[in-house]
Amino acid sequence: MFRLASLRIASARVLATRSLAVRKTAVPSIAFRWYSDSSGLTRKDIESRIFQLLQDFDKVNQDKLSPVADFSKDLGLDSLDTVEVVMAIEEEFSVEIPDDEADKITTVKGAIDYISARDDAH
Repeated sequence: MFRLASLRIASARVLATRSLAVRKTAVPSIAFRWYSDSSGLTRKDIESRIFQLLQDFDKVNQDKLSPVADFSKDLGLDSLDTVEVVMAIEEEFSVEIPDDEADKITTVKGAIDYISARDDAH
């Protein structure tokens, strides 16, 4: 009698573990985000977003807008306007550009190159 009861308990445990194993395989896979991966921005995406940003800026001379355009010489922006453009680029790509590096961004190509080099831009 005691042996029969222990066999029933043992068989119940086996069935319970089998049903757990079946449930475990039925769990859907979970997607992970790898934060060390690159931002996924292509140079073309960055270029188009910066061009759109500059086109929306009132003081930019639209006729001379090109990838090699200088902010002050070609686009007609003064130093304060250039600071506003750099701040708009910071907001657009969710990055913070230090002042010493922001002073070096004087062309459209320079802005595109800077954002392309940043892994945290998105």
